[in-house]
Amino acid sequence: MQPASASGATGGSNRQLKRWGPIAGVAAVLAIGAGVLIATGGDDEEAADTTTTEAVVDTTAPTTDTDPPDTGSTPDTSEPAGEITFPLTYSQAVEQGVEDQVDWGDRCDTSTGRLAVPDYFAPECYAPFTGDNGGSTATGVTAEEITVVYYEGQANDPIIAYITDAISVDDTNEQQFETMRGLVDYYEAFYEMYGRTINLVTFEGTGGAQDEVAARADAAAIVEQYNPFVVLGGPALTSAFGDELAARDTLCISCTPGQPAEFYSERDPYVWGLDGSALQKQAHVLEFLEKQIIGKAAEFGGHAVKEQPRKFGLLYLESSGASKDLADRFAAEMEALGAPFAEVVPYELNPATIQQTAVQVITKMKAAGVTSIVFSGDPVAPRDFTKEATAQEYFPEWIVAASTLVDVTAFARTYDQQQWSHAFGVTQLATRGNPTTTGAYANYEWFTGQAPAADDTIGVIAPAPALFFAVLQGIGPNLTAEGFRDAAFAAEGTRPGISQPYLTYGDKGYWDGVADYQGVDDATVFWWDPVATGQDEIRRDGTGMYQYVDGGLRYLPGAWTSDEKLFDPEGAVSIYLEPPAGEERGDYPSPAG
Repeated sequence: MQPASASGATGGSNRQLKRWGPIAGVAAVLAIGAGVLIATGGDDEEAADTTTTEAVVDTTAPTTDTDPPDTGSTPDTSEPAGEITFPLTYSQAVEQGVEDQVDWGDRCDTSTGRLAVPDYFAPECYAPFTGDNGGSTATGVTAEEITVVYYEGQANDPIIAYITDAISVDDTNEQQFETMRGLVDYYEAFYEMYGRTINLVTFEGTGGAQDEVAARADAAAIVEQYNPFVVLGGPALTSAFGDELAARDTLCISCTPGQPAEFYSERDPYVWGLDGSALQKQAHVLEFLEKQIIGKAAEFGGHAVKEQPRKFGLLYLESSGASKDLADRFAAEMEALGAPFAEVVPYELNPATIQQTAVQVITKMKAAGVTSIVFSGDPVAPRDFTKEATAQEYFPEWIVAASTLVDVTAFARTYDQQQWSHAFGVTQLATRGNPTTTGAYANYEWFTGQAPAADDTIGVIAPAPALFFAVLQGIGPNLTAEGFRDAAFAAEGTRPGISQPYLTYGDKGYWDGVADYQGVDDATVFWWDPVATGQDEIRRDGTGMYQYVDGGLRYLPGAWTSDEKLFDPEGAVSIYLEPPAGEERGDYPSPAG
């Protein structure tokens, strides 16, 4: 079994907190749009009656610093005009000259070629399927339905409670189950299902977030009792659940904490993530530090350090051997950049000892003359570390290394504000929007006519089904786990935008030729504004907001700018009360009236 690791630049804490994150670093505010991917897949030789054509992805007005690379994917026009094959997107139908022969129905806006839903990130329309869908193409699949299991962690898990209680998140498992049902109804209503409906099963874990024995037992029970095609979610702090599902040839999404790339490739095609991996995040952080931070004075720290040349220290959560390996790699890379860490200090996620740990950590950093602490850890520990730093009258820069949920305003408001006024860093989260008028919350309310029962956490419930249904459309009627992989890998990526991250799968040239089974590829820069006011991610008014540089302009690896604009209010955005220019929502009548 592979060790669990986390999604910060050195591993850090969990990627899949029960209430705060089936996707962790993307958690709470990612709210991936309904059309995560426009994908294709399938094997023409295996299913000659379900010939597929390759996807066409709309890359209008990309907002990453560089456009996604040309992967050579072009519409297949080899079929004679007039012949309808599946899956078929609207743009492919136009290319083939058959768009007028398809009854696209009310769910499609043929003026745009996209679904008639108000989300800017809505995918292209897919032609309604007719014919024989192949019946039982895989375990959990029949001609009429697809069995999907939605996993929720055990209620009242003490480790998860330690995280969620810090920001008073109180959505129950029952509320999250209800919300997932509404999301599935939304996707079934608008996405092409090739004649099938969803048999949704909800399952609550029998053990805690770290309980490997219970995780394996739960995975086995799910497969033996329900024979699902896919499982959404899994325990927060162990990879045993995803490992067991893969061993039983069962697809899962967001079912494990972030793992090394080989974990996924060795379990191909069964285990999938949504957040960027710890190594990918580390690459972004290193490029940001190299181009904007290293070699300058610690100008954003307190008076005692701001005139000094930057001296870096690394503070990271050690949850496994993988965390230590990543920290060692980080240290080696920093030394190669001419900025070696003066101190590298691990800590343990233990609520009983964290205050004592904080005293030791801050004492070491201060004694080493560290001006800039690079933090890669969980979202609650900074509360204790920053409080202790103020007690010791030590005010360094705090550099957030794409750490899980540390980049969420709701958590940052719990930190010592004298300290956090010196905080900045890298995040893979998108620039925030008004949660009631953008993203999953708004889509859910538009579709159902009511607010989601899990109103605090719908933003982290929605991405896993969004990925599944988006890829499902691109597979076509011959639904298999291998088809899921082929469709996800063939897709060029999500629709670029400021208010959404950019996700790709497979090898798109970003990660040194490694097949990518995790999602987010780009990142942006942010800084903490202790006096800004507004709503946090769970719609609570308060003081203190993250500001996103250049309105949240996003960078793909290798494309980071050297133009540093930290703590510069010009062009910075804390929240888009209305969608960014060019990403406005459409106006369609609600199915709920």
